[in-house]
Amino acid sequence: MVSSVLRSAGYKVGLYTSPHLIRFNERITVDGECISDVEIESFVDKYKKDIDEISSTFFETTTAMAFTYFANKKVDYAVVEVGLGGRLDSTNVVIPQITAITPISLDHKDILGDNLLSIAREKAGVIKNKIPVVIGQQEKNINVFLHKIANEKKSLAINIEVPKEVVLSSAGTHFTTKWGKFLTPLIGYHQASNAVTAITITKKVDVNIKTSTIQKGLKKTVWMGRLQKLSSDLPIYYDVAHNPAGITAITNTIKSIYGNLPNLVMCLKGDKELKLIAKALKNNFEKLIITGSKEMELMEAQELHFAISKLGLTNNIEVQNEPTKAFSELINHVKRTDQPGVIIGSHYIANAVFDKFGIFM
Repeated sequence: MVSSVLRSAGYKVGLYTSPHLIRFNERITVDGECISDVEIESFVDKYKKDIDEISSTFFETTTAMAFTYFANKKVDYAVVEVGLGGRLDSTNVVIPQITAITPISLDHKDILGDNLLSIAREKAGVIKNKIPVVIGQQEKNINVFLHKIANEKKSLAINIEVPKEVVLSSAGTHFTTKWGKFLTPLIGYHQASNAVTAITITKKVDVNIKTSTIQKGLKKTVWMGRLQKLSSDLPIYYDVAHNPAGITAITNTIKSIYGNLPNLVMCLKGDKELKLIAKALKNNFEKLIITGSKEMELMEAQELHFAISKLGLTNNIEVQNEPTKAFSELINHVKRTDQPGVIIGSHYIANAVFDKFGIFM
């Protein structure tokens, strides 16, 4: 959303995100255009010796590639998403104009810490001396901690405004702020907060940016795999949510729009917080179809089913070993019941999802 708004304001904008859905090239874009295969090959050829010499990781190499590409393209702004955590992330070598920390939840506990405060400490590593930080909605103790770090760094900490009059529909999310009324095509109460975070960032970056320009940018935002509607005539969505907070946001959003619980297809990687995910799912779905695939680097369906069964999820669950068959089962169920369906759990299944529903990137 930040990238889209800045582009609408006439700036040339680089965007670095991860992971990708279908092609590696999606991670590095300038004004919405992905880096080309030729440019990727050229970077690797030029720096292969250096990459090998320092044993640069995949993500470190990709980050260096993105920064080199943005420099060569002479972007006005680069919007850079942290890969994991913040403090030790390779993106953290930049001296930014502004930083932002979205709501912190439990994920990647094996790397970042087993409680919210430990994870917040890693995230707070992006706060730089005397550089403003925009802070998304947090639990009270986490907000206090982030302000403490910002104060130590003499950085202005800006809490986002809580969006008001939030109205969800299958077309997007309407909300009101002190700057006016807005619409983002991204769906969910959480997306209203994300949009306010983006507005706060862009207002700080360019004080002259007009409300009409912000609205234009928000309306143009496209983010595949985030409650993305897959069918023109059926209420079926895909969301890459794979942690408890994300899954809760998705189920709450569907309940708000359609008035009933979603039917879910779920797959997960083996490193996810199953206990917390099971808790988030409990009493929050109509039907759950579990699938998976080792070939897609996901847990196999039987393995995932066994794991969540031990955690108390046993009712209204089906197991489908092949993801494409799970999608077909979801389609048939949505047709029979006219209830909404959502495929959740992973970026890794995007290719299979898009192939099934005839979506091309």
